[in-house]
Amino acid sequence: MRDPTKRLGHRLRLAARTYRGGVSIFVLAVGALLTILAVGAFTPLALLPPFPLVNSATDTSVWNFSLVFVIVGPIVTIVGAYMVGAYFTARRKFEHLLRTKSKAEFLRSIPDLEDLLWDLTPRDEARYDEKCRELHVQRPV
Repeated sequence: MRDPTKRLGHRLRLAARTYRGGVSIFVLAVGALLTILAVGAFTPLALLPPFPLVNSATDTSVWNFSLVFVIVGPIVTIVGAYMVGAYFTARRKFEHLLRTKSKAEFLRSIPDLEDLLWDLTPRDEARYDEKCRELHVQRPV
């Protein structure tokens, strides 16, 4: 039987979770770029450089890709903005909850911390486990 850690799907999920912050920023940047290209194609900005070059490259005889930018650009920008916001909000809340020195306060925040770990990286999960060991708290299963 093959080792499950060697499967491509497992490695992709682990990589997506490990690099979640960078991936979300990249998605936002790509969406913003596509939106800028769409604005540059259908506004008076189309006459300013570098838009004439981009428009000539994307306007083929079969399909005008600038129309795709109009549809896909704002959607990818919204998804990227949501991903960036969710990641950094979870990160800020996680850091705040993990800073506690009180065992009682930490015990009250365990459900929130467990929920936040879904949006954060494996490194943060290791920090959470270390904090549980430091306060002599058994991690819920």
